[in-house]
Amino acid sequence: MPTYEYACMDCKRQFELWQKMGAVAADCPWCSSSNTTKLMSLCSSSSRGDGASAGSGHFGGT
Repeated sequence: MPTYEYACMDCKRQFELWQKMGAVAADCPWCSSSNTTKLMSLCSSSSRGDGASAGSGHFGGT
């Protein structure tokens, strides 16, 4: 299951949840507000043999 990051618009806290893809928005675990928004997250991946170096911060070439 993927991890999703949320921000509560009422108490201004951020939290993460493991949810199934396509799940509805979550309530804030601190203030129980349903006024939350899903945040854009960075993802990372690694590959082998294509010139990309895992952890280098760039893909291919020099």
